Amino acid sequence: MISLGSLFSRQPAPLLGLDLSSSSVKLVELGKNKTGQLVLERFAMEPLEQGWIIDGNIEKFDEVAEAIRRLIKKSGTNVRNVALALPPSAVITKKINIPEGLSDAEMEQQVEAEANQYIPFPLDEVSLDFCVIGPSLTSLGDEEVLIAASRREKVQDVQGLAEAAGLVPVVLDIESYASRLAASRLFEKLPGQGKGLIIALFEIGSQTTSMQVMRDDEVLYDRDQAYGGAHLTQQIVRHYGFSQEEAELKKRNGELPEDYESAVLKPFVEVMVQELGRALQFFFTSTPHNKVDYVMLAGGSASVAGLTESVTHHTSFPCVLVNPFDGMEISDSVRVKRMNRESSSYLTSCGLALRRFTL
Repeated sequence: MISLGSLFSRQPAPLLGLDLSSSSVKLVELGKNKTGQLVLERFAMEPLEQGWIIDGNIEKFDEVAEAIRRLIKKSGTNVRNVALALPPSAVITKKINIPEGLSDAEMEQQVEAEANQYIPFPLDEVSLDFCVIGPSLTSLGDEEVLIAASRREKVQDVQGLAEAAGLVPVVLDIESYASRLAASRLFEKLPGQGKGLIIALFEIGSQTTSMQVMRDDEVLYDRDQAYGGAHLTQQIVRHYGFSQEEAELKKRNGELPEDYESAVLKPFVEVMVQELGRALQFFFTSTPHNKVDYVMLAGGSASVAGLTESVTHHTSFPCVLVNPFDGMEISDSVRVKRMNRESSSYLTSCGLALRRFTL
């Protein structure tokens, strides 16, 4: 038997968005006020030691579970239902067409039959789910359906981690889908509510920078590059002789020596801009497009001084820093200065928290 309903299930009850990355675990809790406006109830981050999570694989289960417990305590939340995500590399997705009007049971049988063609391992070894997108644009009388499948042990690792931390996993998403959901709120604030605009979204993680190029609800291109914020931390370690932990902490808190900006930060920004420009060039040479309308930056190192200005100067495309909490009411329990400083790090966790309202 295959497991259906594991990757796109959604619950309307209070829900935490929990983002597991190689450098930290991040939590977001959202609500709504009486007028229906989103409210940021809580957010928190707990650093992880290098090697605890590598390429989405949980290498130090007990240590990560304990870090999540510390995160929950730090946040002050009483919510235990949680939405988590797998990295795109751990999930196979495929859009298919199936006849309209099928019952739920018939639809599941059809999806299983179709999935056999696209999944390179036995179906009894995977967790499989599907989501109806809408009427097919290419086949009259059919519906377009998105299939998502992951090796069962990958799903069980993440679910088990949440349970070990005292949480109840109710949603398992895909990281890139969660980040797009959070970013889509921000697209609506662009000219014409963002309709028809080509937007390049970069998430600068610790080890890698992921790029998604979108137009309306369509992903035109995606790519990962092996360069991220850890390179800045390494340069701080080399230049000042700090330990890895000291360098990361001082980088987060802005407690670095006077020559940091000129000696360390500026060279990092120059290389990062080159990497982002190179990714855009790959997009232009791989597609019919030769420009983007906006570049958006998210992730822990996206907010470093001068990066957005340098990207605009280097690429000639307007570049903005992502704040996934923009337009939300902010709860009294939220530390606003810290939120403003760290908000770009919470794009994926915010998208996961938004799953509470995407029924």
